[in-house]
Amino acid sequence: MKKRELGRTGILVSEICLGTMTFGQQNTEAQGHAQLDLALDHGINFIDTAELYSIPPRSETYGATETIVGSWLRARGGRDRVVIASKVVGRSNMPWFRPGGEETRLTPRQIRYAIEGSLRRLGTDYIDLYQMHWPDRRIGLFGAGGTTFDAKVEADEVPIAETLGVLGDLVNEGKIRHVGVSNETPWGVSQYLDCAKTGAPRVASIQNAYNLLNRTFEMGLAEIAMREKVGLLAYSPLAQGYLTGKYLDGARPAGARTTLFNRGQRYEKPGVDVAIRAYLDLARAKGIDPVQMAIAFVTSRPFVTSNIIGATSIEQLATILGSVNVEITPELEAEINAIHQIHSNPAP
Repeated sequence: MKKRELGRTGILVSEICLGTMTFGQQNTEAQGHAQLDLALDHGINFIDTAELYSIPPRSETYGATETIVGSWLRARGGRDRVVIASKVVGRSNMPWFRPGGEETRLTPRQIRYAIEGSLRRLGTDYIDLYQMHWPDRRIGLFGAGGTTFDAKVEADEVPIAETLGVLGDLVNEGKIRHVGVSNETPWGVSQYLDCAKTGAPRVASIQNAYNLLNRTFEMGLAEIAMREKVGLLAYSPLAQGYLTGKYLDGARPAGARTTLFNRGQRYEKPGVDVAIRAYLDLARAKGIDPVQMAIAFVTSRPFVTSNIIGATSIEQLATILGSVNVEITPELEAEINAIHQIHSNPAP
């Protein structure tokens, strides 16, 4: 398992990061611990969670994932062996996140409330990377807006400088080490970087969706990631499992996430199935596991710091971890890019 620097922090993180959002609904505490153990055994030192998790977000399971990661940390010890990333929710009207059911915002007061809850559930004094899960401003999120910006600029947006101000205070207090963003745009990242010039914490990473069906990160954010050393923490490298082919033609296998929760609309758009079939056919023609090819492609990108993988079984996780042995050769990359040219970003 290779390691890469997280931004300009000097922290080395594994090229594969274990995502944990299934812990607490699809996975029990014991299953979560088993996944964490297997990941650590394979050289993973980077774990991603969030106050939002588990997924789908519900009041009954709010914070469940951080609680499970925290119980694993207490049981295994060695907090300094792992890099923990968590997130504070952006603007939302999910009433269970804050006292009194108020709208969640990236204000200093709410961020302080969120960080104290995350530290308590994780059972740690500090979080290595604390990320804004999505912006305070209203933009198309999680595939809903496609690639077109049509959101209104609103007068009550919490200024990024105000958000970064409290994060700077939390760094000084030792509660977080570094700051990252998630589900961000090139404009948003540029604003965060500008604020850092005046003494605010510098963002170390961008956690956005990136996979064979959605390479929109390459259009603007990839250059920022590489020139500014604000690397991508890629989530959904398997497009929520759609790149396995298990949902083709509307199939709904028992126990699968979309079957259970009906939350796969981002990957059910026109042109998705035909693109998936093209990638599956290529992998099989090359004698490569399609899951491992999709994961290895993401990991191999020069702007990716770490590839956030997730699974609901040890068997799935073992297959995904085997992707580190798959080489994306120039020839294979050319064939992947030829498919992408014809079926570009059907699920942005």
